[in-house]
Amino acid sequence: MGSTTIAATTTDNERLDAAINYLLAFVAESDCTFIRNGKPHTAKEAVNHMQRKYEHFKDEINTPEDFIRLAATKSLLSGKPYMVKTKAGRLLKSETWLLEALEAYRQKRPVKPVDPPRESIKN
Repeated sequence: MGSTTIAATTTDNERLDAAINYLLAFVAESDCTFIRNGKPHTAKEAVNHMQRKYEHFKDEINTPEDFIRLAATKSLLSGKPYMVKTKAGRLLKSETWLLEALEAYRQKRPVKPVDPPRESIKN
């Protein structure tokens, strides 16, 4: 029974690593501007920052949502949310943008790292 637990944990860790790697690649390929504490940053700078925060919080990250919440949502110093400005000029919270990317990843839909899909307007 112990080996089943180890195998399940390894599979879970592999899934977590794959999801985090996907999100980091999504950010890296986005060509968006990332705004942290009011200052603009490139996608490459954003990925480097998220990787540093991931290493800091690694023991607390058990799900991709944990990664987004702890490494890609807000400044630890100011508490201000990280923002993403798309090529189209759309400004949104990085948390929203990354959660939508994660959902697309889980559904195995190809997604371009630009504007997330807008919700349908229902009358």
